[in-house]
Amino acid sequence: MSGRFSQTTARNVFYGGSAFFILLLLALTFDTSRALPERDNRHNLTEQVALGKSVWERNNCIGCHTLMGEGAYFAPELGNVYERRGPDFIKAWMKAMPTNAPGRRQMPQFNLGEEELDALIEFLKWTNAIDDENWPPNIQG
Repeated sequence: MSGRFSQTTARNVFYGGSAFFILLLLALTFDTSRALPERDNRHNLTEQVALGKSVWERNNCIGCHTLMGEGAYFAPELGNVYERRGPDFIKAWMKAMPTNAPGRRQMPQFNLGEEELDALIEFLKWTNAIDDENWPPNIQG
């Protein structure tokens, strides 16, 4: 075998490799589109969840917290807080802030009404139900 590719060999390698990777892309796209409906929880999206997301965004919660790994790392991960703490704890925690405990990071008081607190809790419950492939890797986020 010679030390060089002929033009025909190079063209065949190019076309063969291109065809292989196009078929691979199509197979992975098909697999993803087949698997996504099983993981999708949009059917549980209610107006209260949407209001909770609005409260989340309006108060810039992601400026301190992470949600499924996205956001700031100043305060705990909240993607699984509903499972870890439950709705009653979340509501009491939000109402008790700031605790003014010395040497601790403090969450500001947002003065949310009962409807906004309930909606925020529903949003956190909805995010907890997302199949996130076991992310974050530990229970505390």
